[in-house]
Amino acid sequence: MRILADDRVVSVGFLTQNDLDRLGATFERHFPIADDDLFAELIAKLDEIDAEPFGKGVVLMPHPKA
Repeated sequence: MRILADDRVVSVGFLTQNDLDRLGATFERHFPIADDDLFAELIAKLDEIDAEPFGKGVVLMPHPKA
């Protein structure tokens, strides 16, 4: 994998194996994580956030408390 000097990160995502399969073999810039609970707390916190379109991006908002 060759990274160009002017490449900059513009997105970060959590992908499933199905997502990777759909992206195909040319998508090489992913970093697999172990199948353990190391990120469980982070994932649970991220699941509490809603992403709403806003202009050319999104705004992140916590779920309303019930």
